[in-house]
Amino acid sequence: MAQEPVGRMGTPEEIAAAVIWLCSDSAAFVVGHALVIDGGQTVG
Repeated sequence: MAQEPVGRMGTPEEIAAAVIWLCSDSAAFVVGHALVIDGGQTVG
């Protein structure tokens, strides 16, 4: 857990929330982007 900038692992619900948003009308203008859902580990 020390490697995670947020100090904890993500939950399945947090991942699901991102997937649900991507499938919603709110994300209709999002095209060709890699959405990284890792709690900041790749930039930390």
